[in-house]
Amino acid sequence: MAQRIFENMGAIIVLVFLLTFLLTTATLAPAQTAANASLAPHEGDFVIHNFHFQSGETLSDVKMHYTTFGTPLKDSSGRTTNAVLILHGTSGSGRQFLRPIFADVLFKPGQLLDASKYFLIIPDNIGHGKSSKPSDGMHARFPQYDYADMVALQHELVEKGLGVNHLRLVLGASMGCMHSFMWGEVYPNEMDALMPIACLPVEIAGRNRIWRKMVIDGIRNDPLWKNGEYTSEPPLALQISADFLLLIGNSPLHMQQDLPTRDAADHYLDETIKRSTADMDATDFLYAVSASRDYDPSAKLASIKAPVMFVNSADDLINPPELGIAEREIKKVKNGKFRLLPISDQTHGHGTHTWAAAWQQYLRELLEQSAMPMK
Repeated sequence: MAQRIFENMGAIIVLVFLLTFLLTTATLAPAQTAANASLAPHEGDFVIHNFHFQSGETLSDVKMHYTTFGTPLKDSSGRTTNAVLILHGTSGSGRQFLRPIFADVLFKPGQLLDASKYFLIIPDNIGHGKSSKPSDGMHARFPQYDYADMVALQHELVEKGLGVNHLRLVLGASMGCMHSFMWGEVYPNEMDALMPIACLPVEIAGRNRIWRKMVIDGIRNDPLWKNGEYTSEPPLALQISADFLLLIGNSPLHMQQDLPTRDAADHYLDETIKRSTADMDATDFLYAVSASRDYDPSAKLASIKAPVMFVNSADDLINPPELGIAEREIKKVKNGKFRLLPISDQTHGHGTHTWAAAWQQYLRELLEQSAMPMK
């Protein structure tokens, strides 16, 4: 009798355990599904009609392609509280931020830009990626956009396309770094924090302008460019474009370490140029480089209200630290800080902007600082 009672009690215990397990699994499943959904990127397009460019030109439809993660949240007053705008560099696209060196460091659960908590907005700028660009068909008849146009179109996408009326953070790399400063000046009340990485907040001059002008002239002077009306990509135009991108975007230290022999360097050059020109369009690149022609936020830096964490790396050939410009200009920003990353195994020249592990400690500092009321 006692044996039977013991067996029945054992069966009851097992049954209770199984029911508890099933109920727990059922409870966790929706949460896990929601978390997984927040980590899955969503792509879309927003079309801006009859957009007027700074040049006086108009385009009936401008398509802005974008990728988002997460879900926007609003407070009781209707203000968006968790949106983060992430801006790419010249000739790049939002895809650069989906690479493990960026997304795996920042977007995963528990990380600084956890996609289950933040609404991450990653656009392709006009002239880039899957957004409207000269190579869609207009070629050199495409409007001559500049940085002011690009920032205005980003704002249209954020506000009207995605219904976001406030940004927790604007983070920009290279060209996106320059756009970040412009966001702070043009829309000073629409973000809590700014993190520009790998640029200078002054007019494009000196060597930075010279290499850009060399690329522009090199494309235009290729006889096969034909004022943009080519049927196959002009090889010399592509060559000079890819050459400069490779040269200025890398770190001398890493290139010496990774390519210690002549043959290794030659092979790397051949393979990299072949890969980078495979999907490059000469006119798209010409427009992208030319768009910086009238950039100069220096006179209005004092109008920026949000805290700014400005980061460059010491091995950046486009923005070399010996110029002293970053340290000088950040003094104009009331809540601005500048951090220079020393050359190390974690820095990668100008391209350090996409290696989030190199500067994420400063992003943490900015998020903590901007979470408190500004003085």
